[in-house]
Amino acid sequence: MLVDGVWIGTWCLLIVISDKGDLLAWQWCARESIAAWTALLEQIPAPGIVVSDGGSGLPSALRATWPETQHQRCMFHLQMNTTRHLTRNPRTAAGKALRELVMNLSSIDDEEDAIQWQLTLEQWWQTFGHLTRERTMFRNGQWGFTHDRLRKAWLLIRKVTRDGVLFTWITYGNPRTTSPLEGGINSPIRDLLRRHRGMSEAHRRRAVEWLLVLRQIPLDEALTLALTPAPAPAPDDDDQDDEAQDIGGPALYDTGLDASEGLWERAGWAGRG
Repeated sequence: MLVDGVWIGTWCLLIVISDKGDLLAWQWCARESIAAWTALLEQIPAPGIVVSDGGSGLPSALRATWPETQHQRCMFHLQMNTTRHLTRNPRTAAGKALRELVMNLSSIDDEEDAIQWQLTLEQWWQTFGHLTRERTMFRNGQWGFTHDRLRKAWLLIRKVTRDGVLFTWITYGNPRTTSPLEGGINSPIRDLLRRHRGMSEAHRRRAVEWLLVLRQIPLDEALTLALTPAPAPAPDDDDQDDEAQDIGGPALYDTGLDASEGLWERAGWAGRG
């Protein structure tokens, strides 16, 4: 299951979709708080895995509402948040090494790669960790961290690693990003609001709700779809051709003329003859 929040004016819309892209539930809120996430999660049964962008309030709501559910932090958002702290071109060697390490998350394929990545992160800490604790007295006489951006990026990565929400996908095979949600439902919402600019905030909320109602499926139907085995593969086209020839039926595909198709030479008004 994938969750995310979309800001529409001064309101935040929390959305839940399945790993197959089916819309399950949504919740309006003033901000991504524990109460807002709890109200959303209580609408549906607990899944096995939740993938999120790390929004505030969600971890606490998960522990209270779905204590047995595993959590996966979206790798793309982690890379984006790290880049926001370090910029795309960090000036220091420590910043360059840390950003490169985070960007390498996209190339991890199995458990061995994940272990090696964590060992490399530990090596980074042994080499540059002292920089995250250095302090400097500013011109106003107050003390602050010398490498504040580097420190924020490091604390973010360290927390995700310690919480064990970075490599959940390796064990359970769930998506590692919320990209299916971004392109599956968030994108149509933004496109709807862009095509109908000028609506009041209340009107925008009603328009978005209209779109969500059209896409949402009932929870009992979602459960049925989840428990229904995959359909058998379709028969090969060659087998279908053989069956059609065996029973003496018309060819499914050939170069012969068929008057019912209306694609060939005509006489009279239709053929302009």
